[in-house]
Amino acid sequence: MFDFIRTHQRLMQLVLLVLILPSFVLIGVSGYTNYVTGDHDIVTLGDTSITQQEFDQARSNQLQQLQQSSQGAFDPSVLDTPAARSALLESLINRRVLVETAAKERFSVSDTVLRQTIAAMPQLQVDGQFSPERYNDVLTSAGLDTRDFEQGQRGELALGRVLGPVTYTASVPSVVADKLGLALTEQRTVRLLAYPAAEHEKDIQISDADIQAWYDKNKQSLELPEQVSADYLLLNEAAAMANLPQISDEELRKYYEQNKARYVQPARVNVSHIQINIPSGASEAQRNEALAKAQDLAKQAQADAASFAELAQNESQDAGTAKEGGKLGWITQGAWPAQLEQTVFALKAGEVSAAVEGPGGYHIFLANEVQPEKGESFEEAKDKVQTEVSRQVGADRYADMATKLTSLVYDNPTSLQPAADELGLKIKTAAGIARDRLLASNEVTANAASASEDASLLDDVRVRRILFSPAVLNEKQNSGVIEISPDTMVVVRVANLTPAHIPELAQVSDYIREQLKAEKALLAAEQAGQAALASFSNDAGEVPEGFGTPLEVSRIDPQGLDKSITDAVFAASVADLPVYTGVKGPQGYVVVRIEDVQPGESDHAMLAGLPVQLNQAWGQAEEQAVLQAMRAQANVTLLPEAQQALTGQDDAQN
Repeated sequence: MFDFIRTHQRLMQLVLLVLILPSFVLIGVSGYTNYVTGDHDIVTLGDTSITQQEFDQARSNQLQQLQQSSQGAFDPSVLDTPAARSALLESLINRRVLVETAAKERFSVSDTVLRQTIAAMPQLQVDGQFSPERYNDVLTSAGLDTRDFEQGQRGELALGRVLGPVTYTASVPSVVADKLGLALTEQRTVRLLAYPAAEHEKDIQISDADIQAWYDKNKQSLELPEQVSADYLLLNEAAAMANLPQISDEELRKYYEQNKARYVQPARVNVSHIQINIPSGASEAQRNEALAKAQDLAKQAQADAASFAELAQNESQDAGTAKEGGKLGWITQGAWPAQLEQTVFALKAGEVSAAVEGPGGYHIFLANEVQPEKGESFEEAKDKVQTEVSRQVGADRYADMATKLTSLVYDNPTSLQPAADELGLKIKTAAGIARDRLLASNEVTANAASASEDASLLDDVRVRRILFSPAVLNEKQNSGVIEISPDTMVVVRVANLTPAHIPELAQVSDYIREQLKAEKALLAAEQAGQAALASFSNDAGEVPEGFGTPLEVSRIDPQGLDKSITDAVFAASVADLPVYTGVKGPQGYVVVRIEDVQPGESDHAMLAGLPVQLNQAWGQAEEQAVLQAMRAQANVTLLPEAQQALTGQDDAQN
């Protein structure tokens, strides 16, 4: 048979064409490709579609970008919800509609616009100007060539021209902006009288029957998610510093001497000088002449140190310092040539040196002020030195322990004990770790991770994600080393898995008691507040007792009041003042007395950016309206398979 096929290839090609062609006629080339690859459409729009693989790739790209921007600390479960999936699919649909419209209507941009756009990108500029070198460096680091980058930018600019004119030309009429400004700046003078729920809790009694009834009615709300208890090893600075070997005094003293500048400030002298230059290529006679002059000046200065500045101004040949009376400033020991330092640091304050040869000629020095060496001796600094040396030893030990930990947990994948024994670490245990959070202490019977000193570490998304990975969760294997920070790493292992469940009444009775007490206290506060409100409404006289000081609030400046109170204040009719209104909140009930109304100001300083904000909001609203019209024109249709993609059923099937 195979010989027949080999000798009749053209005939067999014709037969295959006859067999395959009807498939293309029935389902199209795209559909046939999807059939072969196992892919399928989830959305159709116009003559194109969005497939399951495209959606999955977009989800993967989205997760990868968020992981990179958060350095691995992003929780993937945030994206694994119907709402997040739906938002992503909507963005894919909208972009596809824009792409199809741009292609159909032939939107494009000129080379000039493209060049101007690229040149304006801050990341491609140096000192505010476009840099070709920077441009090439950025593209190279991103693995792009100029052709691909510029084509991509041209495409994005073309897409921007589809809805850009709608967005950027939107304008809210000035009369609307003025009226909105008046409403935002209208001021109302109010006083508050609070009826806190907490004041009623002491009088409330909750019976066991009440708790049982609440439990029976609301038990589903108490369901706890799937959770694990975990064993873990924590390697951090404290662990590396534990049981360090004793550091000898000799080693400490050696470190002190090597780093003495950190503990001791060397001696220094504030000096002035007179300089007599030695000419370049000077003869012996010329050198002697310069020396004699310097010695004579030194004798004059030594006889009357107070005249040093005047001598320097008149006689010093160092033009830079002569006009300042020869002032050189502070000289720290160890900064000058040894011969000069020997002379300068031998002086006491107010003393003048003999003439001494140095750079440029002969010098006479005056010690204006002398500060001897000061700081801590080795004995005084010993504790600091001990701490610093210990930290360095600890850092070295941490690096060594980290290397060994990585190897040990790999070599012993089903137990943390070998690593703990080898490194001297303690195996810790924590319970109540769910995929998305740490359960509260009252939701866990013992060793609640949320109450642990390592709670923030255990709540790290990387730790929770690894605990629920298949190898760690199902096979009870050690995780790899998880680096939380440069000086903190952890290895975890699932000790026990607890399925999602509703806790027994005994475990949650205290919680229910507090819930019931809070509910009844809030009801009592509401009743007390409403009773007071009814009595105040009939009293238009003086301010009733208990109300606070007046506040002038506006919609744009609510003075820190809760939004529910502000909404009630501006919803109340103020035709006849004073007027009272009441607001129920999570902490109790608040009665509000409105005493005065001041009209708003359309030119208020806080409204400076309002027109721009209104135009932006209006532009976005019009953009969405046009986009929805474009979607309708494209006949966007979500296929039944789309629902599986949005609920995650496709992942389960795969």
